[in-house]
Amino acid sequence: MINSNIFDYVNLMDKAADAAWIRNEVISNNISNATTPGYKRQDVTFESELEKALSSVRYETMDDKVAHLSLDRLNPRTYTDYASFSYRLDGNNVDIETENVVLAKNQVKYEGLMMSITREFQNLKSVMK
Repeated sequence: MINSNIFDYVNLMDKAADAAWIRNEVISNNISNATTPGYKRQDVTFESELEKALSSVRYETMDDKVAHLSLDRLNPRTYTDYASFSYRLDGNNVDIETENVVLAKNQVKYEGLMMSITREFQNLKSVMK
């Protein structure tokens, strides 16, 4: 059998899509709580964790780095953003306009990831013909 890492990028894109999905839910929750006194906005960290994981791998090519990533350790994490900062007197720090922009950006990212995953499978399908 040929040793192939053909799904390394697909698995990584799947993990990134999961993070974008979680971020979408968190942003929706922020928007829902935009008028809740004392609510602090939340966000998801994934890209910085991925960047750190890729830079810590000593292999030279990106293919090798992705092949040797430990995807089990690479998980999106929700955190409270600017917990001590507030836009209003009621302690809430959600700016609805910013949240809508971040939501749109995240949706574009998610759609791009899904299209890339689909394209990878289409490429595999055409190779197998």
